[in-house]
Amino acid sequence: MLAKVTSAVLVGVEAYPVEVEVDIGGGLPQFSVVGLPDAIVRESRDRVRAALKNTGFSFPVKKITVNLAPAGLKKEGSGLDLPIAIGILVAEERLKPDAVAGRVLVGELSLDGRLKPIPGILSIGLTCRNTHSLVLPAGNAAEAAVVEGLAVYPVHTLPEAVEFLDGRCAVSPATVDREALFAVPPAEDEDFRDVQGQDHAKRALEVAAAGGHNVLMIGPPGSGKTMLARRLPGILPPMEQAEAIETTQVHSVAGLLTGGNPLVTTRPFRAPHHSISDAGLIGGGTVPRPGEVSLAHHGVLFLDEAPEFKRHVLDGLRQPLEDGTVALTRVSASLRYPARVMLVAAMNPCPCGYYGDRTRDCVCSPNQVRKYRARLSGPLLDRLDIHLDVPPVPVRELTQGSGREGQAESSVSIRARVAAARARQAARYRQDGIYSNAQLKPRHVKKYCVLDQAGRELLEQAMTRLGFSARAYGRILRVARTIADLAGSDRIEKGHLAEAIQYRSLDRRGDL
Repeated sequence: MLAKVTSAVLVGVEAYPVEVEVDIGGGLPQFSVVGLPDAIVRESRDRVRAALKNTGFSFPVKKITVNLAPAGLKKEGSGLDLPIAIGILVAEERLKPDAVAGRVLVGELSLDGRLKPIPGILSIGLTCRNTHSLVLPAGNAAEAAVVEGLAVYPVHTLPEAVEFLDGRCAVSPATVDREALFAVPPAEDEDFRDVQGQDHAKRALEVAAAGGHNVLMIGPPGSGKTMLARRLPGILPPMEQAEAIETTQVHSVAGLLTGGNPLVTTRPFRAPHHSISDAGLIGGGTVPRPGEVSLAHHGVLFLDEAPEFKRHVLDGLRQPLEDGTVALTRVSASLRYPARVMLVAAMNPCPCGYYGDRTRDCVCSPNQVRKYRARLSGPLLDRLDIHLDVPPVPVRELTQGSGREGQAESSVSIRARVAAARARQAARYRQDGIYSNAQLKPRHVKKYCVLDQAGRELLEQAMTRLGFSARAYGRILRVARTIADLAGSDRIEKGHLAEAIQYRSLDRRGDL
């Protein structure tokens, strides 16, 4: 008899429906799986055989052919174990074909028949919502229940799944309180009130957060670059539901979700070590996985000691930063991972770290300084809107603090201003399909970053006297537009433009 069971597989972060066809016929005993399965799917033959025998079901000693359609789509992962086992039982007439109609079955089988969670279940749920119900391992239930319009039926074992499909066992659909997940306040362990001094740097990071701009921080060791970067997610606007779903998809595919955290509701912060490979940062590998730039989607990717990263690894960021996606092309398929991030890079001004420091002497030659800074390519620097000098903090500011009563401004108050600026941008660009000033294309810059006569004269003087390149022109206008939004101004004033110009230190003639 021929049986058909619907399942789904992952390709990148997207899920695609797969029809599992099981045919049991006469001939020598054989169990074959066709339809472009990978090694894990082919190994399902042994897991399914053992799970059926160890849970009281008889395994047919016949010729079994399992076809995974469409045949041209590469099938990866262990989530096809359950539909293959159920397909065998349907083909053996232990279950009626109607029992699996309108349902998507996924799950990995252990040898004793228990169902184990699989990665990427959120993507699978998004694919089958409003069309199918989803039968899945109980460990994945909370994650799938986040999807609206989807009936999720969690089961623990293969016999429980059979009894539920046969109508002999009632399983209540899983539910999750989505509003409660977003109601959890973000942790305030990393707060800007802990940063004494560095008012200029904190202002620059506020501008970067308000416009989604990429940042390069330059300063000697111990000046607070890492401390500032780790507090940047705390001043970003809260995640919206669509952003949380997209970010959770990536973390789910990477297998980083836990049962108690079915939805990523806080902006991620990823800080890979400088020894990371290109596959680890961008994505890919023998078994393609999302890289750090995708795991930081809608959050912050922090590259500490950026010049120590391999040159080709850093240059691999150019396309994701420009397009907001990572495109991986393989022989079997082309994969896309989302990568809309804020890049924050930190570096010393020279190999010894003390070039320009008034308290310690630099031992590097001018040629060593140039070679060190040249490790960051021009095209990559072109995608960094803000170049921020972070000098050492004077001892007096460390002991006395800054702000009212010796306390620096908290992340909560900064985040309120950032959220207001982002709201202005969302309203302005509603018809253009963009959400922040950092995403402005040249045609948008021409439309939304109009300067008055005084502003044009100031920018022309800066371009001439400071030796700014043409690539810095658009970056300055984007940052000035953000500064104007923070000030609640519809126009870019001369003061906004002047502040934006000072954030391009590496573009000044002779600095590189």
